[in-house]
Amino acid sequence: MTVAGFALVVLVVLALLAGVHRYLWQRLVGDTTTRGSALRRVGTVAAYLLPLLSIGALVAGRVGAPFPLQQALAWPGYLWLAAVLYLTLALLVGEVVRPVLRRVLARRDAVRGRGDAVRGRQDGRAAGEVSRGGAADAEGAPAASAASVAASPAAEGTPAAASPVAQTSSAVLVGDGDGGSAAARTDSGTAGTGTDSGTVAPATVPVAASALTRRLFVARAVGGAAAVAGLGTVGHGTYGVLRGPRVKRVTVPLARLPRSAHGLRIAVVSDIHLGPILGRAHTQRIVDTINRTRPDLVAVVGDLVDGTVDDLGPAAEPLAGLDARQGSFFVTGNHEYYSGAAQWVDHVRELGLRPLENARVEIDGFDLAGVNDIAGETEGQGPDFEAALGDRDPARASVLLAHQPVVIDDAVAWGVDLQLSGHTHGGQLWPGDLVAGLAYPTVAGLDRYGDTQLYVTRGAGAWGPPVRVGAPSDITVVELASLRA
Repeated sequence: MTVAGFALVVLVVLALLAGVHRYLWQRLVGDTTTRGSALRRVGTVAAYLLPLLSIGALVAGRVGAPFPLQQALAWPGYLWLAAVLYLTLALLVGEVVRPVLRRVLARRDAVRGRGDAVRGRQDGRAAGEVSRGGAADAEGAPAASAASVAASPAAEGTPAAASPVAQTSSAVLVGDGDGGSAAARTDSGTAGTGTDSGTVAPATVPVAASALTRRLFVARAVGGAAAVAGLGTVGHGTYGVLRGPRVKRVTVPLARLPRSAHGLRIAVVSDIHLGPILGRAHTQRIVDTINRTRPDLVAVVGDLVDGTVDDLGPAAEPLAGLDARQGSFFVTGNHEYYSGAAQWVDHVRELGLRPLENARVEIDGFDLAGVNDIAGETEGQGPDFEAALGDRDPARASVLLAHQPVVIDDAVAWGVDLQLSGHTHGGQLWPGDLVAGLAYPTVAGLDRYGDTQLYVTRGAGAWGPPVRVGAPSDITVVELASLRA
């Protein structure tokens, strides 16, 4: 790729990240908080800071930053990348739910408003009947009483016009039930906003305020649900990685395998990815898990590390504790060539593993071969199938260790019976398996290509975010079966 092409790709990726973060901010912060609030300020700062941490985590190792700085950036930076993926997916689902929820709430409010209006009219009629009954009682009173009432203020020297009773009969104030203006009605039914039937006008519903309240409720409900779903998914996926890989068992029959090798167990582990997040404790969990299976042979199929021997040598030391009758073997993956492949080959040899650099060894009943990863071609150290498989006895069964499954065509051409690979992580983060399926012949599991079988492990670690969703980490015990047994 040319410099201009690389720069264009970088710009497109940055623009995509900026757009996604703008969307996340709008849905999780802008739509759910009020302008000037503390929550909005915190959310806005996070929207700028977290992607910067992610970029820092991605480039720190490449530029040779001090290892403690890589560790400080890796946890928040990589976890946020996973959170961005699942928050975005959850919010996109929420886009479908959002208009449905708004319509449901609007219909509920409309029904409730009609019920309030009916109750308001009923209350108005009841108040009118009470008012008319009071006026009738006043007309039927003795004239002397009326005269005395009228004369009383006059006798006291007060003008008769000053008496409210002399001016009008009792007035009734009826509210609209929603804090609106009151309506006054006299016994003649002609005052205020009342009607001559003794009822009041229906309450005026504050439509704009109600719609605004609904929008805020829906935004918070959908945003909150998306946050719980997205962050919960990341949390569960992180736990799965830190817990350590689980053991899978697969039986693979080989036509040329002799009876003497029937039942031989190969513990296949790949993509451990020691680095600023996964360290010595992770290696020890893997070694303990492998040893509990009591394998006859251990195959470490590349991508052991993401860093230099100086930084990660101590993290790899538990590999010296691997226990297998036929020994432990190692082939390079693409990440070794980002981390100093030659130094790591020497280091794993010191730990007791036997590197197979385009080489093979005769095991009881079959040939075990290994080739360098195709990333080594940039250093003149790519896979050499002639060196690994040439001049061997074609009557013997053969097992090939190759980090990437894409070399299966070469394995078929060289008459390999079984290829053991990793590299794909099984997609690691759903829907990554769908994307990986476009690039690799097999993403995970056992497949057959002509007379050659290919097994791809999902790997025991994780690259980038220490998270796996829909692709749990594993160590696979492959048991070879002879058709002659």
